[in-house]
Amino acid sequence: MNELLQKERARAHDMSQCLKALCEIESPSTDPAGVEAAARFLAPQFDALGLASELVAVAGAGPVLRAKNRAGHGDAKPVMLLGHLDTVWPKGTLAARPVRIDGDRMTAPGSYDMKGGLVVVLFALRALAERGALPPVTVYFTPLEEVDNTPYRKAMEDEMRGCSACLDFEPAFPGGAVKTGRKGSGQFLVRAHGISSHAGADLALGANAIVELAHQALAVQPLTDAARGTSVNVGVIRGGTRTNVVPALAELEMDFRYPTLDEGRRVEAAVRGLQPHVKGVRLEVEGGMSYPPLERNERTLSVYAEAKAAADELGLPLSEVVTGGASEASFASALGLPTLDGLGPDGDGAHAVHEHVLLPSLPERVALTADLLERL
Repeated sequence: MNELLQKERARAHDMSQCLKALCEIESPSTDPAGVEAAARFLAPQFDALGLASELVAVAGAGPVLRAKNRAGHGDAKPVMLLGHLDTVWPKGTLAARPVRIDGDRMTAPGSYDMKGGLVVVLFALRALAERGALPPVTVYFTPLEEVDNTPYRKAMEDEMRGCSACLDFEPAFPGGAVKTGRKGSGQFLVRAHGISSHAGADLALGANAIVELAHQALAVQPLTDAARGTSVNVGVIRGGTRTNVVPALAELEMDFRYPTLDEGRRVEAAVRGLQPHVKGVRLEVEGGMSYPPLERNERTLSVYAEAKAAADELGLPLSEVVTGGASEASFASALGLPTLDGLGPDGDGAHAVHEHVLLPSLPERVALTADLLERL
């Protein structure tokens, strides 16, 4: 067995206990105090490794946890180790579903998405610190990834521009694959402004906003292109006040996913160019692309090749997948950084009641990350 992997497997209990403690700090996106508590749990542990950590305030949210090498590295750019502190689970979830360990499985809210990945970062840096000086790294754990990164997106992108590569510790795809591609995502709100009238006495005087959006819901469906990997979904339609009133206002909400920026721009242009069908109705369109795609390109595959070489050296299997979900790694990829996602532990159940981590994968991901960082 590889010496590094053997050593990390001997520390598997410490990793599981660290993950348990972190999962017992509830940190929903909507609870700044909980997110800050999670950051304060981790910060001193990074400090003990020779990093300088700080909690960067974010308006209306918990802080970003950022940690950098104290000692300089000349002109060498750091590798960003990206993750998020927040979970989708509301405060009080632990009371109903406390952390449970059954053999090799830990079931806990937030364990798989993505506190397990935060533990991998910590222990990988601990392993490297024990072997000598840490390579140049920037740990960057965000507070609102699950809902809206707008309050810190510019600061995050500025930090990314100063890095040589980005490794994201979102969970592995079930089975252990890393993610070399993610679709971008966006949302649109289409609002129809019609004319109200009495549905019985003056129907012809009205302009029905709901009927207009029925046309538009059908109009956007052909934008889905399965062969290209692009999807459009009308998820919400609302409008009207009473059955005997021609509705003057209706709204449609839609989600779209795209594998490349060009595809996102195609959908965006088509939706912004929608024209009304019902006489007297005016359309208003808000939204557009929000997360760029993590494109499976030469830069991404170059990092995967290094990760695969590290896995081979450790005697571990490592495959790759492209997935439809979004993550903040996509912003690094869009800025031109070599980027690899899904370096967190194996498991399943993101955002689901059966969310769990397979504990033997923790030391495996720790060893893989430590080896990969020495190669980058």
